[in-house]
Amino acid sequence: MFSHIFIGISDFDRALRFYRPVLEEGLGLKLRFIETDRPWAGWQSEGVARPLLLIGSPYDGAAHSPGNGQMTALLAESRAAVDRSYELALAHGGRNDGAPGLRPEYHEHYYGAYFRDPDGNKLCVACHAERTMGD
Repeated sequence: MFSHIFIGISDFDRALRFYRPVLEEGLGLKLRFIETDRPWAGWQSEGVARPLLLIGSPYDGAAHSPGNGQMTALLAESRAAVDRSYELALAHGGRNDGAPGLRPEYHEHYYGAYFRDPDGNKLCVACHAERTMGD
């Protein structure tokens, strides 16, 4: 459904310190590229070209500002991956916006965590599967 999602940031080095552990260690995404002179970086799931998750300075050169009501939700394969991503986010400058847990108001097995990156962008990591032995 999606080609790519671009998340605007104001400090590229700070954003990399936040996003790399959350995306790589937490969710197992692979870094596709980093271009510090632009600056921007992109990640993808192994073995697929799309979708991409990109971070970078706004293209128009104006200052970044997080949107009210906007959120990027990332899919996790397990509840343990949700927990791990949330912990990594908070350890690398993120802010809590909803601790990991079941959200039955969405559906019976929805397990998610909400946090904001250092620029205030709202992110969610969610698992839609039933609890497994590893969770």
